[in-house]
Amino acid sequence: MATTVKETTQANPLGPGTNVPGKEMRYREAFNKTLRDELRRDPSVFIMGEDVAGGAGREHLGIIDSWGGPFAATKGLIQEFGAKRIKDTPISEAAMVGAAVGAALTGTRPVVDLMYFDFTTVAFDQLLSNAAKSRYMFGGQTKIPITLFARSGAGTGHAAQHSENFYSIIAHIPGLKIVAPSDPYTVRGLLAAAIRDDDPVIVCNHKKLINLSGFVPDESYVVEIGKGRRVREGSDVTLVGMSWTTEVCKQAADELAKQGVSADVIDVLSMSPLDEDIILDSVKKTNRVVIVDEDTPRCSMASEIAAVIADQAFDYLDAPVKRVTGPHTPVPYSRPLETVFIPDAPAVVATTRKLLGL
Repeated sequence: MATTVKETTQANPLGPGTNVPGKEMRYREAFNKTLRDELRRDPSVFIMGEDVAGGAGREHLGIIDSWGGPFAATKGLIQEFGAKRIKDTPISEAAMVGAAVGAALTGTRPVVDLMYFDFTTVAFDQLLSNAAKSRYMFGGQTKIPITLFARSGAGTGHAAQHSENFYSIIAHIPGLKIVAPSDPYTVRGLLAAAIRDDDPVIVCNHKKLINLSGFVPDESYVVEIGKGRRVREGSDVTLVGMSWTTEVCKQAADELAKQGVSADVIDVLSMSPLDEDIILDSVKKTNRVVIVDEDTPRCSMASEIAAVIADQAFDYLDAPVKRVTGPHTPVPYSRPLETVFIPDAPAVVATTRKLLGL
């Protein structure tokens, strides 16, 4: 497990007292459970990636399921489903995504472990020219039901080439969907929805969320792709978060509440398609907004959301749209510099106080 993030716990996302069978579960455990459930539910689903099977197929070397990938996402699956459905691949993201496109066109549902979100760039031709465009170019006669999952984000010492959060680059491409869960409940629902979707979906798992614990229902369920959610009701300012920055927004909202400021916290969840309505409805209620995005600021999701608000809710704004993002630099390896790079709750609180003239 390539992270040292301290485990934290969340409340039941379905609300206190909700009578749904379930249990506390870590984000990575919810992810693994969902993969297992979807493999059982649909025999056309299979998983491929580097070390996902721990060397299965090379039993003569005594290597089976050594770790289930660097983040243990697929650990234990090879024993139940075998090497035909849990496939180790060569070290080539271009090859595995290209193979997944071909497999999807023939009627299967490949799930590809890309390890790190940064590595989507290695397979960009396959994503941009094949996965995103095939259904359109064949007039809707084909389906491309591919799920790609990868770990994103800074804060765990993985340096500049393994810490990106450029959701906006993927969201820019018509034909690709991209989601970013923010807790164990949403990763279970969004991953299941992605695997069942007939279009290519990229699931971004922020490394700082992997050890987060929270309530997860026992039964399989989906969280609709293209819908955000409100995680906290408020009236003075809207805080918009995504992936890890939703946690940051919740922390900031707690601190602001102590200072008499009521924050409405919106969790984006889906970058493309984007739920504009939930963001606009919140802004129309609070008249002020701070968007928190770990990505660098130029052409980011924060910029896109700010443009949507300026275009469709300008008359409701009592102050300029504010963004709290990473700086326009690569992610530093130095721990003190990396800590400064990531948007945090104090930065959100300070921006909000300035916005409110406090």
